[in-house]
Amino acid sequence: MKNKLRHYRTVRIENQDGRFTIRGMGKWYHQWRDPYHLLLTIPWVGFAGIVSIAYLLLNALFALAYLAGGDSLEGAKPGSFSDAFFFSVQTLASIGYGAIHPKTFYANSIVTLESIAGLLLIAVLTGLAFARFSRPIAKVLFSQFILITTHNRQPTLTFRVANERHNFILEATAQMYLIIDELTDEGAFMRRIHELKLMRHRTPSLVLTWTIMHSIDSDSPLYGLTASDLEQRHANISILVGGVDETVAYTITARHVYATEDILFEHRFEDIIYTSENGDRYFDYSRFHQVQPLD
Repeated sequence: MKNKLRHYRTVRIENQDGRFTIRGMGKWYHQWRDPYHLLLTIPWVGFAGIVSIAYLLLNALFALAYLAGGDSLEGAKPGSFSDAFFFSVQTLASIGYGAIHPKTFYANSIVTLESIAGLLLIAVLTGLAFARFSRPIAKVLFSQFILITTHNRQPTLTFRVANERHNFILEATAQMYLIIDELTDEGAFMRRIHELKLMRHRTPSLVLTWTIMHSIDSDSPLYGLTASDLEQRHANISILVGGVDETVAYTITARHVYATEDILFEHRFEDIIYTSENGDRYFDYSRFHQVQPLD
């Protein structure tokens, strides 16, 4: 166990603008010990760069192998690294111009090994490229603020989300969690996670917008807490929204974290739906994040 633990460094948790984040979490350059995950999460520019460098190094190694066999390539200058390198490129890509070809058993053996390496390389890169293209990505917009307001004469925590793709997210679900500092009865510090019960945690389809609410009653972990309490106890509210993207039939998940400074008391969202003179209804997404204080 100790040998395994040597590979892990100390994890640093930072408080940035009221949000607790793990340093390096989600960063592709912290995944060198997991190359498959690295190649799936690295930006496309970095992916192309790694593939190109690996391709050049592989051809350079085979070029050195051809040179180690002496004058083993017909049509190539003896001892020419460039000729051996470009012959390796042609072999690995199955181009086969024919200007240079192996003339010894040793060179043919290296060509055989390189052909096998080329097949494996193409198979791996094809799989990685397909996995990157087919990876489901949610396009869910979360409101900038989460509000504690009054709904049906009851204090209510509310925020709204929108489907930026404007297609159907089927069987959309939402989960809300309060993450807050607490002390146990023995005085031990804990970072506790409380699930917040939603008035409606599921909708048949998320097409445009969805206003999600949690009633702050006597059973709610937020009951009786003020803005000062939430700030002193470093409260965060974590949101998970998921469903099935109808276009690609993949399950997608989006997450968002609201810090204490994102929680506004006694405000309400501005209405984004308006009706034209002919009776048509429109959604004005320019007001999606806008709030106003209660009268």
